[in-house]
Amino acid sequence: MARRRKGRQVDGILILDKPTGRTSNGVMVAVRAIYNAQKAGHTGALDPLASGVLPICLGEATKFSQYLLDADKAYLSGVRFGQRTDTLDAEGEVVEEKPCGELTAAQVEAALVDFRGDILQVPPMYSALKRNGRPLYELARAGIEVERPARPAHISRFDMLEFNASEAASGLFDVACSKGTYIRSLTDDLGQALGVGAHIHSLRRTQAGPFNLEQSYTLDHIQALRDQQDFDGLDALLLPIESALGHLPSITLPETTAYYLLQGQAVQANGLPESGQIVLFDEQQQFLGVGEVQEDGRLKPKRLIAH
Repeated sequence: MARRRKGRQVDGILILDKPTGRTSNGVMVAVRAIYNAQKAGHTGALDPLASGVLPICLGEATKFSQYLLDADKAYLSGVRFGQRTDTLDAEGEVVEEKPCGELTAAQVEAALVDFRGDILQVPPMYSALKRNGRPLYELARAGIEVERPARPAHISRFDMLEFNASEAASGLFDVACSKGTYIRSLTDDLGQALGVGAHIHSLRRTQAGPFNLEQSYTLDHIQALRDQQDFDGLDALLLPIESALGHLPSITLPETTAYYLLQGQAVQANGLPESGQIVLFDEQQQFLGVGEVQEDGRLKPKRLIAH
């Protein structure tokens, strides 16, 4: 007999404004406890240094977290020029220092051009990527550096919002990028291109897929609701699961068709695209899950919520 999960069956997505100094997994565990939820998962780690948008999936929403992991992201990145660090951010040790008092905003703007569009970047040693089963950051902390193959990334926006010229020059940048982009590596590469080095001193995620900071809530806010035992108030903050899937087409299935699809069968349906995934609703506009169009034109279930 399967063990019964402890906690409430609560389904939906909380857009958390992650605080600095906490791991993504740590705040996910905190949210799960506050909601007394049976299941929870986050949708792409933010470094402890970073703050901002971190969608937390609760209950059945955890089945669809991959769609947010694969989504584009956007950040506000504070950069300190003239110094490289071993972690590529302000938490590391300075490994190289160069004067940057002559650096100008025009030079930075000119360098940004080469970092827009499709690029290749080498992941940092201080990352969660694994080599032979061990995270790279474990190897880095042991003083071991291994070769990392460059990985493709797409930078759709890389704009400088502020520039402060001095011996400790700094800037604020707005970056929009594809999944798997390392803003720390992007910043380090920019510093190298400018010949002065650079590292991140602050990082705030402003968007993850369709979700932005305006939709987010702090841990303090949800903890205050829990302290009042206001579970209705907590649940009212959750977005529906399908809100993460707006980039996919959708279809409403007739009752009989929906029944057979929910039994795991491939079905015929009108209005299907030629291929790809599609969001499924029943005639009452209840979200059913995601299906996929097969080569024979039938719709098969890919990921369904429990009913």
